[in-house]
Amino acid sequence: MHERHERRVISVTVINESSVLSRISGLFAGRGYNIESLCVAPIPDSDLSHITLSTSGDSRVLEQILKQLHKLIPVLTVTEHSAMIAKEMALIKFPPQTPLAEIEALARSFGGEIAAGDAKQVVLVATRSPARIDDLIALAKRFKPKEIIRSGVLAMERS
Repeated sequence: MHERHERRVISVTVINESSVLSRISGLFAGRGYNIESLCVAPIPDSDLSHITLSTSGDSRVLEQILKQLHKLIPVLTVTEHSAMIAKEMALIKFPPQTPLAEIEALARSFGGEIAAGDAKQVVLVATRSPARIDDLIALAKRFKPKEIIRSGVLAMERS
């Protein structure tokens, strides 16, 4: 019997040094799991970086990955999605003939806005939970967008 695959968002604080990212991604690759999205940025005024990644898999292997992440020397903290606020950004480029009022209504309904527009294109930007970004993209497809780009998940621990 196959175990159910679940999606996980993991936030990791690390010492900002060379090869940290390759060691973390190696944990996933060594177990045959894909990192679906990855965001890395230095934490201001420190020698640390914040890594947010999302993946999916069965709970047994994911729990093993979390335990191994805790053991890596440059890793200071590991937090899972249930204890975090998670957001993702989408940029969606529409052809210029797309009705502007409909794009504006779509953007507003997802807390987004028109970020740019000219004779060649109109670009919508929105920042929401990953599930809401999925919904936005599904609705935007009826307008036949020229391009869709997602940022990947960013997450912050709830206090």
